[in-house]
Amino acid sequence: MVIDSESGKTIADIPGQKIAHGVAIVPEAGRGFITDGGGNGAIVIFDLKTNAVLGSIVAQPDADGIIYDRSSGRVVVVSGDKGTLMSIKPDIDPKSGKIDAPVDLGGAPEFLASDGAGKVYVNLMDKNEVAVFDMKARKVVARWPVAPGGAPVGMTIDTAKHRLLIGCRKPRKLIVMSTDNGKVLADLPIGDHVDAVKIDNGQIFASCADGTLAVAGEASPGKFEIVQTVKTPQGARTMGVDPTTHRIYLPTAGSGPGTFMIVVVSR
Repeated sequence: MVIDSESGKTIADIPGQKIAHGVAIVPEAGRGFITDGGGNGAIVIFDLKTNAVLGSIVAQPDADGIIYDRSSGRVVVVSGDKGTLMSIKPDIDPKSGKIDAPVDLGGAPEFLASDGAGKVYVNLMDKNEVAVFDMKARKVVARWPVAPGGAPVGMTIDTAKHRLLIGCRKPRKLIVMSTDNGKVLADLPIGDHVDAVKIDNGQIFASCADGTLAVAGEASPGKFEIVQTVKTPQGARTMGVDPTTHRIYLPTAGSGPGTFMIVVVSR
């Protein structure tokens, strides 16, 4: 669904996915890309102006996390079931194009982040580690443990300060990790069943299904702390952040029909 972030009105409904997972936007190509983890797996391509579906690229099963890596000029996708990283060019033919040859990651990936300089970092949930993937060499060049966290899922990156921010489920931790050497700089307690992690305006956010949004900050150089825990509706674990207004958007739903909502959090 495409929803106006100011009014909350639905602009468009993009149909056809079995299990929609993630979305990557490539404005310079005028396209958006949706991972569909159902069936054999697919990457659905749509037009950013009309929201019309342009086509679907066959991917591997459980196509999940997706980002656009500007350094390589590729949309990058991971397959949880197959444990692989896939990529396509944004201008790929939406009807006849094929993904680049998948690369084995040696674990079950969840989400990923790019440093914009040739490296993509991938959470491997079952291995309790981050795989460092070199896009030019197309191989894993390092593996960094997330201990004392475990089962890493949500991830974002602070490229200016060379840090990965990782949400872990078992145990429940927000991990701050150096992208220079993989050193864990901080581990902070968060809620149950974290899903997404974002950074905006110097603050780190971790959204959890138990109805909490952890807000972390750097109290002094290298010292991190949870500064606030915002109460949210149960299940609000997926997150988007508007870097202009600094508003946070959390979709969730109750048990019955017509209960889907977008929860808006702001200062």
